[in-house]
Amino acid sequence: MSANSPITLPPEMLPSDGRFGSGPSKIPTFFLDGLAETQDTLLGTSHRRPAVKELVRVIRERMAELFKLPDGYEVVLGNGGATLFWDMAVHSLITSSSEHLVFGEFSSKFAAAARQAPFIDSVKEVKAEYGSCPALEEVEGVDTYALTHNETSTGVLAPLKRPQSSDALVLVDATSAAGAVPVEPSVFDAYYFSPQKAFASEGGLWIALLSPRAISRAVETVALGRYIPTMLDLSVAIDNSRENQTYNTPAIATLYLINAQLEWLLSHGGLSYAAKRSTDSAAILYQWAENASYAQPFVSDPTLRSPVIATIDFDDNVDAKEIAATLRANGIVDTEPYRKLGRNQLRIALFPSINPSDVEALTQCIDFIVGQR
Repeated sequence: MSANSPITLPPEMLPSDGRFGSGPSKIPTFFLDGLAETQDTLLGTSHRRPAVKELVRVIRERMAELFKLPDGYEVVLGNGGATLFWDMAVHSLITSSSEHLVFGEFSSKFAAAARQAPFIDSVKEVKAEYGSCPALEEVEGVDTYALTHNETSTGVLAPLKRPQSSDALVLVDATSAAGAVPVEPSVFDAYYFSPQKAFASEGGLWIALLSPRAISRAVETVALGRYIPTMLDLSVAIDNSRENQTYNTPAIATLYLINAQLEWLLSHGGLSYAAKRSTDSAAILYQWAENASYAQPFVSDPTLRSPVIATIDFDDNVDAKEIAATLRANGIVDTEPYRKLGRNQLRIALFPSINPSDVEALTQCIDFIVGQR
């Protein structure tokens, strides 16, 4: 491909909605219509007042229902996103030694945060090449294992495993998997995520599904006398969540959108419905890439290919940046690759809010663009 005259895609070829961003993700338009109707009852309301606390209560209950949480597990939330939760976990959940499975940009950031903490004695990183994932290595003395369910930067879905011979906590970064990939609560002590992916909301908030063991660890860490900034004290977030509020002021619109997505998913069958939507989209995209003469999935092992974030490599004679730019000029946006990966590829979100038929349309648009060059 080379930069020639601009390509205009046939209108009948375009997807009904051209948003394929990996986060912030597509928010269904009817959610926004409903949000506008809350201007007199919710938006502009104190987060300590009944309307917002009731909204938080419903979110916590619906999250527990969606993930089928066992008795004793709690839904906890706070401001700052999953990035802040890494620092919160460093201060409140890791006692002295952690192991991190690193296979992408995001999984590496949690390990880096732990390594910088002066009160953590040992940080072990088990690494794999980007596009694959490492296996958990059980190590005596490790009190916290940090896993990533879906590496957003590479499009790898990792299997989750709890160590068999350890009572260590298992923390799972689930930001791009939660709400679209099935998960068994017994494998994690903290399953944490931000809502701007499969939950079709905005960023700036973290949500964690915590086991009784994780809750106890957070309380015990405070009792040990470790200095923890209040914003990073998980026990404070737990206490506030039990009151159906956050420690500091949240974006109320974000809470509304999370609840709207939860209501939509649960009314259609819950996590199994969400997973099927994403799996159907992924099947369309990966099959297209495998059949295309000029493209192929970046993740070579089909069992590791993400159903929510697909990374597609292109041959050297096809410029993925040009494809993304042409798509954007035609209203199909946010298909660019993760910037630090540096590959000639597209990264395409397949969250439940994205219609599989729009993914099919996207593949036809890419074929059309390549065929015109």
